[in-house]
Amino acid sequence: MSASGPLFLGLDLSTQQLKAIVIAEDSSLVHESSVHFDNDLPTYGTTNGAIRGPGEGEVTSPIAMWLDAIDLLFQRLKSAGVEVGAIAAISGSGQQHGSVYWSNKAEQLLSSLDPAQSLVSQLAPAFSLPNAPIWQDSSTTRECKELEEVVGGAQALADLSGSRAYERFTGTQIAKIRRVNPEAYQATSAISLVSSFIPSVFIGRIVPVDISDASGMNLMDVITCKWSDLLLNACGGPELRSKLGAEPVIGGTVLGKVSKFFVEKWGLNPECIVAPFTGDNPASVIALSAPGDAVLSLGTSTTFLLSIPGADTPPKRFTSSHLLSHPTDFDGKIAMLCYKNGALAREQVRDRYAERDWDRFNELVEATPAGNNGNFGLYFPLPEIIPPGVVGQHAFHVNGTTPAPVDDLPLGAHPRAILESQFLSIRSRIADILPENSPPLQRLVATGGSSANLTIRQIAADIFGMKVFVSTTKEAGGMGGALLAKYAWWKAQNGGKGSFEDMTGGEVTGLQCVAEPRKEVTEVYEKLVEVYRACEEQVVSKAA
Repeated sequence: MSASGPLFLGLDLSTQQLKAIVIAEDSSLVHESSVHFDNDLPTYGTTNGAIRGPGEGEVTSPIAMWLDAIDLLFQRLKSAGVEVGAIAAISGSGQQHGSVYWSNKAEQLLSSLDPAQSLVSQLAPAFSLPNAPIWQDSSTTRECKELEEVVGGAQALADLSGSRAYERFTGTQIAKIRRVNPEAYQATSAISLVSSFIPSVFIGRIVPVDISDASGMNLMDVITCKWSDLLLNACGGPELRSKLGAEPVIGGTVLGKVSKFFVEKWGLNPECIVAPFTGDNPASVIALSAPGDAVLSLGTSTTFLLSIPGADTPPKRFTSSHLLSHPTDFDGKIAMLCYKNGALAREQVRDRYAERDWDRFNELVEATPAGNNGNFGLYFPLPEIIPPGVVGQHAFHVNGTTPAPVDDLPLGAHPRAILESQFLSIRSRIADILPENSPPLQRLVATGGSSANLTIRQIAADIFGMKVFVSTTKEAGGMGGALLAKYAWWKAQNGGKGSFEDMTGGEVTGLQCVAEPRKEVTEVYEKLVEVYRACEEQVVSKAA
């Protein structure tokens, strides 16, 4: 495989695999490879890339497994004939919130790697903890309560860091390690996120965290993009600042060049630059959207990501959503809504009321008008995040604008009811998230399994009043990483000047419009936003 110009490598270290996306200067896909942890590295004994326990709620991944995966991935790139020497820049994404604890031997070991040996055989002593706590860990409830108390409550913490305290967030994970394993904490010279661990390995020294992934730690002031001493001291004491190192960095920065190890062992060009990696959600925003677009991920959970351009007034922060710094724009932000009951709830409705068949589900949706003849249903098989803690199935009938609880809906009304309630929940929150006088949103980019369903696409277009696009990019984390690599290289070529949008011209490659809003239907849904809110308020008050 050969290329006439520079190549850009995006890596995505997710929970279950390490993926590589190689693109050319025109952003076209040149190659993709992956290492699946359970299948390709079974000696680590992971299930879906993770190890549960020993404590209740604890979930970690072996750092040695990730190091082995880097070596194996480069072996596969070489075997596939990828022109590794043509790679001009490397960036990527990592599963958010996960943390790596380096020992006091780390810097010396990183800087003196021998290309005749594997990464794992040399770096095992570089870590004060052999396993990294990851985003699935839920063992820090005590630390979450303590952090919110120190700051003045959940809303105060959200105002400062972008989110209330969450068990998976890195700050409370650090606080727990400091409490239950003080020896390991004292032996830790530096702490990386998964996303800053990988470039540290490539460069041969520990590098800073990026501003967007730092937003998922409950440690950074989300408006200034600087570490907050109040939060650092609450989670890790006065020594945490030195363990985290420099202030978080913005994407497009050149952190350094690849170390001699990667040049001599795998044939990378010694001039190949390494840029900051970011989290998987911010990388998806980079790959799939431009400022003013929204990304609707319709997977097992439902995630809504909204790219907010910089404004005089910062966006509001909420205890039920997240605000992240944008990876390439100090002033821009990403708002994120996460719902636990996504595809699972839709599939339950399909199985109960539509003969376990998506075609039948779609027929029932299309047989009913927008507004579902006044039938509203809210479906929470699992305790929900938005609104927090609600569970169960709830039915309402609406006369005018007042919803009244009912025992059940007509059987054929459930398929439309679940789509309308899931999307109206998001729609009802958009106006609060956006700063005042924001221009209208441009596009809705749908991803995840349900984005292939034509009926669901059309309902989304009608409820949000936006054209719906799907992307040909299936590996958004890796593609976002490859684009961040290209951006760092492009910016360096331009004397360190230029925004990400200057490089792309505001264009997003591989988007296809698949549904357009019908004006008269969108007008119906505009009137139903408040009706939905009234239904939700009744469900919340019933659960209280």
